[in-house]
Amino acid sequence: MGTQAVYDRIGQRYTTTRRPDPRIAAAILRALGNAESVLNVGAGAGAYEPVGPSVVAVEPSWQMIRQRPGGATPVIQACAETLPFKTKTFDAALAVLTLHHWSDWRAGLGEMKRVAHRLVLFAFAPGDLARFWLTEAYFPEIVELERSRCPSVADVAHELGTCRVENVPIPHDCVDGFLAAWWRRPEAYLDPGVRAGISGLARFDPRVVERGVARLASDLEAGAWDRRFGHLRSVDALDAGYRLVVSP
Repeated sequence: MGTQAVYDRIGQRYTTTRRPDPRIAAAILRALGNAESVLNVGAGAGAYEPVGPSVVAVEPSWQMIRQRPGGATPVIQACAETLPFKTKTFDAALAVLTLHHWSDWRAGLGEMKRVAHRLVLFAFAPGDLARFWLTEAYFPEIVELERSRCPSVADVAHELGTCRVENVPIPHDCVDGFLAAWWRRPEAYLDPGVRAGISGLARFDPRVVERGVARLASDLEAGAWDRRFGHLRSVDALDAGYRLVVSP
């Protein structure tokens, strides 16, 4: 199933839990630097989109486009792999937590390199998912899914050539409800509304999700989660494998 079809199905209430976290937003803006014209690829509902007259968004899913706020950046319904712009149109191209949804991530990066002078990618390292408590203990199926569809950060860096990679620790009170955002608030994963905003859970067989949720609920009630992972409740930020890749 392509990106457009996936988000037309699961993205109907995406903005309920997926709001930009100001600390992550600040890191992205620093990476964009002095870029005046910016293309936001796989823009979704517009989270982390810089504000300016020379910002354009590209998004394949109409369900996501319709959730963009009034007065938001102009958006074109298109895919990363076939960007409808001339070469070097933009100072920078931005892609936020979207590479794992593309049908051909190499083609998408090639198109971003073609239309922009600088690339800024906020992505996650799929190999690190195996060490995250949620996927390690309750949803190991997510690890296999993401490894099959998401490039490693090393692969992305190799594809881009000259670039830098920055760790982005996830704060304990992160307001953007992506997969690892609730790492210190395990009870949140029991909420169907929270899970609906996490593509890795929303696109799974409901029976698989129900089994994992039941195990988590049982462990929280019995205190097993706290005995194993309770030390995280006193940690302020966690390196959960999220990275900024900036080129050149």
